[in-house]
Amino acid sequence: MTGVIRILGVDPGSRITGYGVIEHGPGGTRALAWGDIRSGEGELPQRLRSIFEQLTVIVAEHAPQEVAVERVFVNKSVDSALKLGQARGAALCAVFGGGAEVFEYAPRQIKQAVVGSGAADKRQVQHMMQVLLKMDSAPAADAADALAVALCHAHMRGVPVQLRTGRRR
Repeated sequence: MTGVIRILGVDPGSRITGYGVIEHGPGGTRALAWGDIRSGEGELPQRLRSIFEQLTVIVAEHAPQEVAVERVFVNKSVDSALKLGQARGAALCAVFGGGAEVFEYAPRQIKQAVVGSGAADKRQVQHMMQVLLKMDSAPAADAADALAVALCHAHMRGVPVQLRTGRRR
């Protein structure tokens, strides 16, 4: 396929960070790699280092041209949101070394783009990733979320930057 772009999607988490690599172009979209970075049960600094190191390897191996990351949101606990933000920071630092342009999307925006409902649950996202990316089986939840981030970005690439990032001028 000409005009093919490789996109890495990242679903950051302080214990499990999902990743998904897709190729998107005129001939369609296909999943290349996906999985979970499990950072263990140690102290937060060690978990952040694990996220950084493992994602650095993934970036070096797959050389994405663009990276899409899920934006942090506060659900129930401010402490959890702070840890999630730090995990997101570790992930961002890992992808910057590859030189790819980085984009961010809100969780509801991602679900809306790939499922059709911003309130979709994890099972619906997993099912849609299996269907849309023609996978033999549904990916694990965090990997499916990361693939959804990448696919959302693939669909949003033609939208002006101010809409993609949610910023108003």
